[in-house]
Amino acid sequence: MSFYSKDFILKTDAAKKLYHEHAAKMPIFDYHCHLSEKELLANEPFTNIAQIWLGGDHYKWRLMRSYGIDEKYITGDGEPKEKFFAYCEALESAFGNPLYHWSQVELEEFFGCTLTINKKNAQAIWDYVNNYILEHRLRPSDLIEQSNVTYFFTTNEAFDDLSTFPALAKKYDKFTVYPAFRADKMMNIDAPDYLTSLAKVEALEGKIHNLDELEGALTRRLDEFIKVGCRASDIAPDKVYPVAEKADAEKVFAKALRGESITQADAGVFKGYMTYFLLKLCALKNISAELHLGATRNNNTVMFKKLGPDTGYDAMSQADSTDLMQKLFDKLNCEGLLPRVIIFDLNPKMNTSFVCLMGCFQESGTKGKIQFGPAWWFNDHQPGIRKMLEDLAALGHLGTNVGMLTDSRSFLSYPRHQYFRRILCDYLGTLMENGEITDDIEFVGKVVEDISYNNAIEYFRI
Repeated sequence: MSFYSKDFILKTDAAKKLYHEHAAKMPIFDYHCHLSEKELLANEPFTNIAQIWLGGDHYKWRLMRSYGIDEKYITGDGEPKEKFFAYCEALESAFGNPLYHWSQVELEEFFGCTLTINKKNAQAIWDYVNNYILEHRLRPSDLIEQSNVTYFFTTNEAFDDLSTFPALAKKYDKFTVYPAFRADKMMNIDAPDYLTSLAKVEALEGKIHNLDELEGALTRRLDEFIKVGCRASDIAPDKVYPVAEKADAEKVFAKALRGESITQADAGVFKGYMTYFLLKLCALKNISAELHLGATRNNNTVMFKKLGPDTGYDAMSQADSTDLMQKLFDKLNCEGLLPRVIIFDLNPKMNTSFVCLMGCFQESGTKGKIQFGPAWWFNDHQPGIRKMLEDLAALGHLGTNVGMLTDSRSFLSYPRHQYFRRILCDYLGTLMENGEITDDIEFVGKVVEDISYNNAIEYFRI
């Protein structure tokens, strides 16, 4: 038997009631993930646990590298069984890492296997779960329905094919999939493949000769996204840059079109202007913005050349975006064009300054117009989630928060929502039993339900 139990993480009677009577029953709204809508539409049965568990999951890849596993058994040509065994061995002593919890919960919640994940049990788990997968002809949609997901937003580039989304709407009636609009590849003008990405937009919208035409093309692309249900735009600069004048951004864009080298200063000018433009566009189109800040990407040049981006070589930036974000938000607000924004903070040392800044730009009629996003990526572990809850509660308004997301490429990741909810209930339950908040279990339970699901439904105007 594993360590996982029905009262996992829940240390007080109040926490147990909050979770079992309120949080656990709520559906899941996953407003930021990287699931493949095309894979979901195809809905092919899985073949083995390694395929579901390890494919595309750079969280697990990082852990395996830390344990010294050869890349052959991570992203290489090792056999699926060998990769699975390597992961089990790496995981067995990874105490405190959220994967140690997530993986065990996934194993038990989806497959009913209560064996502790370790090298000794790897063969038995491999046989048990693979038999389950084959016997039930397990498909992506089964995992979504079993998790009680009602809505989720995929992350789609501005030039992505959107025909999949109407097809998904016709195929599935128990959950709804909408695209989130992402124009980062049009903002990251210093990327080596920038002109290649631009050409993909041009293939849909016609030749782009200047910045006005780029803005027009992106506006039309967002309109197409909205036609298939888009409620959010995902914007992920490494940090907030000064808002440059459009004329200066135009000069940088012209350099890129001519194939000239883009300096770091050039890139900062362009990214600063484009972040402003994209946020303004969200306001004009009445959708929410998800502003992801604080990642330094592709830090290992050798491995980036071998494997490409999103393979587990990103890290946490030390850049403080607070002052420049204030100027950005204030400019938009003065123009009447500050959209609903969720700020995702990758470096927790920025928590309090970001939450304080949020309070300067709230608005009557919208609860939590400027949101502090959930503990994200390198922070979605117990200490990170607890810190996020404590910082938001102390300086903002916890009850308006829109809850958790997966930020994952794995269809098995939905227990991360339950993980967050357990920590939330444990946090509030402890406050209740310490006499620090009301002991009205139904009232606090309603707040838990709102954070778990209802607030997101309202925020994204479903």
